[in-house]
Amino acid sequence: MRKDVRILLVGEPKVGKTSLIMSLVSEEFPEAVPLRAEEITIPADVTPERVPTHIVDYSEAEQSDEQLYHEISKANVICIVYSVNNKKSIEKVTSHWIPLINERTDKDSRVPLILVGNKSDLVEHSSMETILPIMNQYSEIETCVECSAKNLKNISELFYYAQKAVLHPTGPLYCPEEKEMKPPCIKALTRIFKVSDLDNDGILNDIELNFFQRTCFNMPLAPQALEDVKNVVRRNMADGVQDNGLTLKGFLFLHTLFIQRGRHETTWTVLRRFGYDDDLELTQEYLFPLLKIPPDCTTELNHNAYLFLQSVFDKHDKDRDCALSPEELQDLFKVFPYMPWGPDVNNTVCTNEQGWITYQGYLSQWTLTTYLDVQRCLEYLGYLGYSIICEQESQAAAITVTRNKRIDLQKKQTQRSVFRCNIFGAKGSGKSGFLQAFLGRNLQRQKTIRQDHKSFYAISTTYVYGQEKYLLLHEVFPDFDFLSDSDLNCDVVCLVYDISNPRSFEYCAKLYKQYFLDSKTPCMVIAAKSDLHEARQLYSLSPLEFCRKHKMHPPQSFTCNTAEVPSKDIYMKLTTMAMYPCCGHAGAPAGHERPGTRGTALTSALPLVCLLSHARLRCMCTCNRLRPCVEELGAILLADQESSLIQQVHAVSHVEESVYMESSIDPAVPRHVTQGDAKSSSFWLRASVGATVFAVLGFAVYRALLKQR
Repeated sequence: MRKDVRILLVGEPKVGKTSLIMSLVSEEFPEAVPLRAEEITIPADVTPERVPTHIVDYSEAEQSDEQLYHEISKANVICIVYSVNNKKSIEKVTSHWIPLINERTDKDSRVPLILVGNKSDLVEHSSMETILPIMNQYSEIETCVECSAKNLKNISELFYYAQKAVLHPTGPLYCPEEKEMKPPCIKALTRIFKVSDLDNDGILNDIELNFFQRTCFNMPLAPQALEDVKNVVRRNMADGVQDNGLTLKGFLFLHTLFIQRGRHETTWTVLRRFGYDDDLELTQEYLFPLLKIPPDCTTELNHNAYLFLQSVFDKHDKDRDCALSPEELQDLFKVFPYMPWGPDVNNTVCTNEQGWITYQGYLSQWTLTTYLDVQRCLEYLGYLGYSIICEQESQAAAITVTRNKRIDLQKKQTQRSVFRCNIFGAKGSGKSGFLQAFLGRNLQRQKTIRQDHKSFYAISTTYVYGQEKYLLLHEVFPDFDFLSDSDLNCDVVCLVYDISNPRSFEYCAKLYKQYFLDSKTPCMVIAAKSDLHEARQLYSLSPLEFCRKHKMHPPQSFTCNTAEVPSKDIYMKLTTMAMYPCCGHAGAPAGHERPGTRGTALTSALPLVCLLSHARLRCMCTCNRLRPCVEELGAILLADQESSLIQQVHAVSHVEESVYMESSIDPAVPRHVTQGDAKSSSFWLRASVGATVFAVLGFAVYRALLKQR
């Protein structure tokens, strides 16, 4: 909405332009009228629309044509004044004034016109019969007002309509020739309807209508008023009301009725509340609210944002299969001016067997967008109506700006939930396969991906010490000499080489020594394609010797050429290294126990809580019923017993591995200390297994009691 309004009065001499202004200001007819009134400003607090208004007079006797043209270019609305008892002044409206104004204004942004018939006190008849054909001929004419400066008739109404023509113009909304709303207005109101339709059933029920009313007008509708509105629609449209709710056709009809009855400020109030400007485009202020992001900080979605996105997913997942089909995804993005997700998204996040984006994949893609391009995320949330539905000031309320990474390193702990891993490696080393394996796709499934649908990102969730975290993998183009800051800026580095290619490791070694040797970013070497015959690498050191020399993990064997879903163990290690970068290997820093030590007892107690939380979320996103998820939970817990045992064995192997590395690097370290740690770890391993078995038995008892009820 404009911050002020500038009204210009033009017309033939002696029609009463100056008298109208002076009568408005003094609230009485002036005895002596000057040739021209000085520009006056009406303060915002005394105008109906609470906007400062400037009123400018024109006098042919005192002003030149150039001055007139200048004032026309500055005006927001022009009042063409004629005398109702002077036919010549009426004729001049069409023969002189309207053509002159149109010549001096841009065709695409015509200034609105108000026809003002002054001196109505001197005649008994109305001039409307003469004026109506003129109004039908020129679409830029907003309205016509007959008034009298002498007896103050319709003076305040005249300037109110002039102000209204600027703040609530009819032109962008309605076509008087067709007697229907214009396509941009229909498009905007359709989006508003879909955003307000909280359950996506194509109908605004009483709860949704009242929420819409409160959102736009700060007050609900009384039950009788609500019924009256629906009855008006019923009488005029057969399918405007359905199941006692307002359909889209009924919603559009109501706004057409408002405009036809001169209440277009009602429609404008709705449009502006949902972020639209005078051209029916979403404003930059609405789509891109101010958000300050200090250096070395990242952006994540907060809890309320995830709840909102979950509700959006739920209302479009019609078949309750916890995945969005192409039709459901298309329906979700109907409130967008374009399709924001391309086919590459299906290869960036988790999908089901049909290739549809799952609930986890949907949230992962939003997390990715927030991390990589927060302005784009704010724009998308704006299209979905986040600030309106969640009753927030702007979409910026959905974003958490994380703490500076240096502070995390100093405190040896982080509050972040998203970690970035950049993948480096020579061409053909298996980087793309490593990304796709993270999404649960073996080599057979990867072969079905089209080259033009390939993605250089992959994001999904992993669990570190019972905490759910997002790991974002980014495949960096193998250009050794031209790595940008964004290529090097990450939380953990993954160096991938092909064990069957004797020259593959050399690229990783040289890249590490040039860019990451003195960096605090943890690195992991991946021996990809481990199902193939291993060739001797043509480098001065073997991959294992290189890792020992630089105090890194031994190379981690990896292959995606498996019949089943590839293992996620490596990705859990990468996430752990990203969370605790001060450690030399995938473990917690000082003050945080590593797997296989006392911290294992704690981690064994966490899976039950995590699984309960996971089951609750899955229940919410599918059927909102507890029983199916409770029944599934037993099977999950029983399966988890076996996986927990495997993880504990892996934890012990990590300890042994670290012992081997430390002893090989620094022989001076006493052996008996490491053996003591190993004994302690085996004790806590037995304790953690016992805790897991106890949790499973407890659940079995609970399930038996539930069946009896």
